[in-house]
Amino acid sequence: MIVSNDSIKLKPPYQITSKILSFISSISQKIGEINAKHLVKANPQLRKQNQIRTIHASLNIEGNTLSEEQITAILENKRIIGPEKDIKEVVNALAVYKALSQLKPYSEKDFLKAHKLLMTGLIENPGRYRNKSVGIVKGTNIEHIAPPYENISFLMSDLFKYLKDKSELALIKSCVFHYEMEFIHPFLDGNGRMGRLWQTLILMNELPLFEFLPFETLISKNQEEYYKALSTSDKQGNSTPFIEYMLGIIDYSLLELLENNSKKLNETERLEIFLETNKQEFSRKDYMKHYSEISSATASRDLKNGVQLGLIQRSGDKKTSLYRKI
Repeated sequence: MIVSNDSIKLKPPYQITSKILSFISSISQKIGEINAKHLVKANPQLRKQNQIRTIHASLNIEGNTLSEEQITAILENKRIIGPEKDIKEVVNALAVYKALSQLKPYSEKDFLKAHKLLMTGLIENPGRYRNKSVGIVKGTNIEHIAPPYENISFLMSDLFKYLKDKSELALIKSCVFHYEMEFIHPFLDGNGRMGRLWQTLILMNELPLFEFLPFETLISKNQEEYYKALSTSDKQGNSTPFIEYMLGIIDYSLLELLENNSKKLNETERLEIFLETNKQEFSRKDYMKHYSEISSATASRDLKNGVQLGLIQRSGDKKTSLYRKI
C-alpha cells in the first residue's frame, strides 16, 4: 500500500522493470504516430463508437448481458427489451461518460460524484465509501480481504495525493491508481467499473487520444488475465505485475488503432479535422503549417474543395486570401 517518507511524498510500492520501460517506449512511439496521422479525428463517429464499445466491455466484465446494438439503441433513446438492472447500468454509464470531460482526475470529490452517477438506483448510498468490511470470494476461496472500512478515507486521500505527483508519468500513475483502488475496494459495488473509468480519465487528462481508445474491450476478451494480474500484485505486495499487464493492453490497443485507421485522409477529411481544432479565420499558410507533409498545390485544392462544399468562405485576393468557417 501507499507509504510516506520524510519529504511527505506518498508513493505506492512498485518497481520499474525492463518490461515496463519497453512498453512505455512502444506506447510513446505509437502515440506520436497516431497524432502525426491525425487518426483519432479521421472518423466523426469514432467518439460515439468507442464510448459504446467501452461501456459494453466494462459492464460485460461485471456480468451485464446487453449487446453493443442494445447500448446504441439506449444512447439513441430507443426502447429495448432486457433485464431492468442491465438497462439501468447502461443508462448510468452513459451519464458518466457524458460528464467525463467535466470531471477532474485528481479530485476525490469528482471521484465520488462519478460513482454516484454510475451506481444510482443500483445500490444504497451511491457516491459514498463503504461502511462495512468486505472480501472478494471466488468459488469457495477468499481471493482478497479489503482493508477495514475505517481506513478507507485516509487510504483514498493518500492515493489522490499520489495522483498529484507531477514527477510521475501519467501512464504509470493511471495503472497504479487502478490497482491500488481495487486493492482498497472503497465501495460496496462498482469498484471494477470505477477503476477502469478513472484510469481512462487520468490518461485522457494528459493524452486526449485516450478518449478514442476502448482498451477495456481487450480486458473483456480475456478477463482471466486481468484478474490474474490483480491477484499477482496482491501476492507480491506491489502493483508491478498489474502495471506490466495494463501497459501491454494499452500498447496493443494503440496498435489496433493504427492498423484499423491506416488509410490516408482525403481532402475533405483533412479540412474537417483542421476546422475542428483551429481558429475561426485562417490562411493557406496556417493550413500548411498544420499539415507540414502536404504541398502548396494540395493545400490549395483542399481549400478550394472546402469552399465548393460550403465548409468555408474565402475573402481577399490570391496572395492575401483568408478563409472562415461556416
